[in-house]
Amino acid sequence: MTDKIKHFLQFRDLSRGELEHLFERTRIIKERFKRYQPYHPLVDRTLAMIFEKSSTRTRLSFEAGMHQLGGAAIYLNTRDTQLGRGEPVEDAAEVISRMVDIVMIRTYEQEIIERFAAHSRVPVINGLTNEYHPCQILADIYTYIEHRGPIRGKTVAWIGDSNNMCNTWLQAAEMFDFNVHVSTPPGYEVEPERAGLYGTDHYEEFADPIEACRGAHLVTTDVWTSMGFEAENEARMKAFADWRVDAEMMAVAAGDAVFMHCLPAHRGEEVDAEVIDGPQSVVWDEAENRLHTQKALMEFLLLGHIREQT
Repeated sequence: MTDKIKHFLQFRDLSRGELEHLFERTRIIKERFKRYQPYHPLVDRTLAMIFEKSSTRTRLSFEAGMHQLGGAAIYLNTRDTQLGRGEPVEDAAEVISRMVDIVMIRTYEQEIIERFAAHSRVPVINGLTNEYHPCQILADIYTYIEHRGPIRGKTVAWIGDSNNMCNTWLQAAEMFDFNVHVSTPPGYEVEPERAGLYGTDHYEEFADPIEACRGAHLVTTDVWTSMGFEAENEARMKAFADWRVDAEMMAVAAGDAVFMHCLPAHRGEEVDAEVIDGPQSVVWDEAENRLHTQKALMEFLLLGHIREQT
């Protein structure tokens, strides 16, 4: 039975055709939302949201999204459940998946969510792990399409840490045939095996972040110290000092380049205020699109392909 369940644990879990379907459904669902037109395909469906890592956008976008689709969302923090008291992940999956229709998990190691999904009777969505952040990249690519059109053949400049966001951008580049220029400080380079890469045809590493941004159509970054790496904060502040996205980097990018950040952002650290608050920034649309792309994702995982039009 579990072999037939479709999960979204990393970006490549869905095919390019399925992802393109999600983008089209996102457009339709978002247009309905903007017209205040109710759309409730998930009436009587329940989403369990399991959080081991704290969140603002992930919880809000999933909880509001499920409500807007006519369903209900239940928030579970591992500190307040038996998972936080040592219950095996496999046992929790067996029980939780008998009581709800879909599960979203935001946790640390990818292994945790893989183990949960292997014992789940319902679809499981990765809300973030140390290795991947597929829901965010889903929203980011949709945001680029919304503002600039198809991303195929374009160049994305990733500046900063080769973290879960970077890993997922690299997977997406293979899926959608675009290029990623990665620039990290020494010692923080991409680990292809951890990123789950099949090859190197769609990414190139640059020692100089300015060169990584040259000609890029999208420049993006993330905090220098991700959750779970707080003990490294002081060392990272020193190592990443020259990897702050600033006006000079944006100036060498393509003339119509956009800037993205998955948020929360620290102005004056990984990005200058004049960039994130400037005319090339699309971070607020990017944040909102988490809501709409995830609604399309939940609709697809629960109902399959929806063909009706607006």
